Amino acid sequence: MAKNDHFVALSECHFMNPGTMAEISYYPDVQRWWGSVNGVMKAWAGRDLTSEDSEWPHPIASELIKYMDEAAVDVCFCLREGMMDISGQTVAMSTNAFMMQQIEPYPERMYLEAMVGPILRRGMDHALWELEHLVTECNAKLCKVYQPEDIAPLDDKRMWPFYEKACELDIALTVHTGMSYVVPQPSCHTHPSTLDRVLLDFPELKIIAYHMAWPHTEELIGLAGKHQNLYLSLSGVVGWYERAPYRGYHAIGTALQWVDHSRLVMGLDLPFDDTKRVVDWVRNLQIPEELQQKYGYPEITDEMRAGILGTNLARLAKIEPTKRVK
Repeated sequence: MAKNDHFVALSECHFMNPGTMAEISYYPDVQRWWGSVNGVMKAWAGRDLTSEDSEWPHPIASELIKYMDEAAVDVCFCLREGMMDISGQTVAMSTNAFMMQQIEPYPERMYLEAMVGPILRRGMDHALWELEHLVTECNAKLCKVYQPEDIAPLDDKRMWPFYEKACELDIALTVHTGMSYVVPQPSCHTHPSTLDRVLLDFPELKIIAYHMAWPHTEELIGLAGKHQNLYLSLSGVVGWYERAPYRGYHAIGTALQWVDHSRLVMGLDLPFDDTKRVVDWVRNLQIPEELQQKYGYPEITDEMRAGILGTNLARLAKIEPTKRVK
């Protein structure tokens, strides 16, 4: 039986503007994009979002809060969806302003996870201004860098001013790592090796690497052993770990051999009705004794679970890890 007394925080909760989604539905790349999303959802969530009888919650705040309450999730960090390339750079699926309007009715439950990209494509001056504005004036607690939709990889030297600004503002960056899951975006921009040069030049920069950089998870884990401000996020891929638990045991067990448990964090990046499924899996997480013996993985303690579920992310986002929901 899952315990509900731990503080729980989830980053990467995506909202989409329904009006915008309807307006761009006729673009050919929109349908190709949904086909890609469906590919990853088959693995992560075991569902086909493109089938005619598929039902899933609308990606807006009033829907998310229901599933947060059901799963006893205290805090979410809510994030716009960009993907301007699927409409020929016409419009983003949602904006930071839309996100702030959505989360306003839920103070202390929903926080802004800013995203100001594609940073190089839109122009560094614009990205730097918006990042500073959202952090200093709009209470953004995290900032995502989604490099698949930009023109160069994470370690392109043209990105250095952005990392400098993040250090100046002392805001943690949440970074898509591993393959790009959707068309028309390349995977080479977010290979975990691209984080190495970034963190060599910016050792004080806090980076939360999303999706455990699948399929390059072990390379990311090794980099986290090297770089003490690199954090490992289960966002999205935790849905796969719950459905295929031995995959999760090996990934998390390996990570805990290289880094302290304080550097593993939760995230969602799934349909909102998957929230309870994945949170309860972490609430009950234990690596089987056989794997502990054969692979040297540690036993998962309640302290580890508490950190992964929320206190580690709260520390990075600089919020109080107090229970908001029972």
